Amino acid sequence: MNRELSRTALVTGANRGIGLETVRQLDRAGLDVVLAARDVARGRAAARTLGSPRIRVEELDVTDAKSVAECAERLADDDVTVDVLVNNAGIYPTDSFFSLDEDTVRRALDVNLMGAFHTCRAFCPDMVRRGYGRVVNVSSGLGALTGNVPSPAAYGITKAALNALTLVMSAAVPGTVKVNAACPGWVRTDMGGGGAPTSVERGADTVAWLARLPDSGPTGGFFRNRRRIEW
Repeated sequence: MNRELSRTALVTGANRGIGLETVRQLDRAGLDVVLAARDVARGRAAARTLGSPRIRVEELDVTDAKSVAECAERLADDDVTVDVLVNNAGIYPTDSFFSLDEDTVRRALDVNLMGAFHTCRAFCPDMVRRGYGRVVNVSSGLGALTGNVPSPAAYGITKAALNALTLVMSAAVPGTVKVNAACPGWVRTDMGGGGAPTSVERGADTVAWLARLPDSGPTGGFFRNRRRIEW
């Protein structure tokens, strides 16, 4: 079997929306995929809609370092190596800055930033040891500082922080491990709403593309529609 086709990807927040579509696209590309969801029952229901034997469902709450560690341990016990990590789990609070309460900000930080921090700490060291890895942080242009003030407040701040984590991570690992951020755009999902202009298939395309970069591919970048954009 082609080595690429035997690789395994783990996608967080994958029971719906961009996460589920990323699972579908990676599965169709021939990867084994771990569909990770906080609610394992919803994860299993989502996996059944795809009907692929290469999809494994795992319970994973990215805000809980213990949950992440336990997921990593279960996979290791079954000799499953995570070659590709897609940090898709996220929430979208829309409160204006002066309407925000502390709990909302902390929850956004826990999911949008610390979730990726926890998973990178759990899975990236093995990527470094094996000499191969792809990390995709699903971010947003609403967190870009260039030509934009991150907004809405909690969402933009935490996505800007996720962009910073992407740069820090890419500098912390060798070039054999590619770490990039993706902006899917405004996508027609439960989060984006029915009026969004971008289909979920197109929104997930850049994410899936970054997950399968060749050895000559970029790292430490921010991409939309497979093109580098400003931070």
